[in-house]
Amino acid sequence: DAATGQSWPLNIGQVYTTLQRLERDELIVESGEPGDDGRRSYELSALGREAVAGWFQTPADPPGADRDELSMKVLLAVATNTVSPMVLVNEERTAAMGHLQALTAQKAQARSADLATRLHLDRTVLLADAQVRWLNLVEQRLEQFETDHPTSRPGPSETTPALTADSPTAAASKESRS
Repeated sequence: DAATGQSWPLNIGQVYTTLQRLERDELIVESGEPGDDGRRSYELSALGREAVAGWFQTPADPPGADRDELSMKVLLAVATNTVSPMVLVNEERTAAMGHLQALTAQKAQARSADLATRLHLDRTVLLADAQVRWLNLVEQRLEQFETDHPTSRPGPSETTPALTADSPTAAASKESRS
């Protein structure tokens, strides 16, 4: 927990399952005798050290998955015209700005926290800021589209089926929100 700035809480059950799998795969070995409380200590095997070194040397996936929920909401609002994309953007931006303000306050209070916690908060604040900036860009693009195409709505084509109140997809969506 401390090494990750409490950003990834550990599930104790998962820890033991993972230790068993790592031991089975010969990535760790037991070191020393169990303590008075029955807890065992482990250390990386040579194979485990190689695996960890490989993991550190492999670049992480870039941030911003292709199919995050916010992107899908915006893209589907534009494509289906079921809700006003501009209203959606404004609501999401208001929520994102509230989240950013809360994170910024948390970061200010964590000035004396350990390095891992401060680094995690830095990343979280920057990602929240990027989300607000992206929503600002979406708004600009929507406004530009409306200026360039005053009589049409943004969307992939005229043949895109819009959800109506009586369509099965709209009914299912309404039920899932209830």
